Amino acid sequence: MMRKVLLVEDSQAQREMISTLLRENGWNVSIACDGVEALEFVQQSSPDLVVLDIVMPRMNGYEVCRRLKSDPKTMNVPVVMCSSKGEEFDRYWGMKQGADAYIAKPFQPIELIGTIKQLLRKET
Repeated sequence: MMRKVLLVEDSQAQREMISTLLRENGWNVSIACDGVEALEFVQQSSPDLVVLDIVMPRMNGYEVCRRLKSDPKTMNVPVVMCSSKGEEFDRYWGMKQGADAYIAKPFQPIELIGTIKQLLRKET
């Protein structure tokens, strides 16, 4: 069965790069361009994992993560925060919102793929 990954990213270049990477690794990728869209998508089609940018219009990644993790229906969906905000504090704050992993951009593809595989393994 193909695992479903939701990619939440407002930059088109990043979206294309990351979604291609995920598809090449055999995941079924859906896209949301901002936090509001992401929450609607998760409610409708419960993905296996969410890759979440932080800096986005309408609702930032921290807020999205907090909402996903505080809703009993979505709290068990792993969230990988993926952001150009690479400071220790950003990472700390992301984990505080309930993120399962935090990856700073620019990242090595292997880092993202490895992290996702690990989180999806935990789940099964």
